[in-house]
Parts: sequence; structure tokens; C-alpha cells
Amino acid sequence: MKVGEIRDFTDEQLKKQLEQTHQELFNARFQVSTQQLTNNREVARLKKQLARLKTVIRERELGIRRA
Repeated sequence: MKVGEIRDFTDEQLKKQLEQTHQELFNARFQVSTQQLTNNREVARLKKQLARLKTVIRERELGIRRA
């Protein structure tokens, strides 16, 4: 998911997506530890998505508008 798409979300959708991504990351880490994860890049992808979500949330808290 790209940042432009994330910025189009409402605040409630952002929170929901953040919780969902946290859960997916937890599950992916668990699968890594049990050697069941087939896509090794999944953890990195989820971490980046979390960072993007948190960045947009923080921008809104500070009142920063990005084009």
C-alpha cells in the first residue's frame, strides 16, 4: 500500500488498518519462529507499512499537509 492511498483513509480507517497490520506482523513473526513463513520479505513489508501508517497519523496530529 502506498502513502498516497493511506493519506486518503479516514482517521478511523487508519486506526483499524494499524491494528490489522500489527496483528499481521505478530502472526508473521510467529510463523518465522516456527519456520512456517514462505515469504521471508513479509516481515519487512509489514514493518514498512506500519511505519507509513504511523507517519500519516503523526502528520495529522501535527497538522502537516503533504501533497
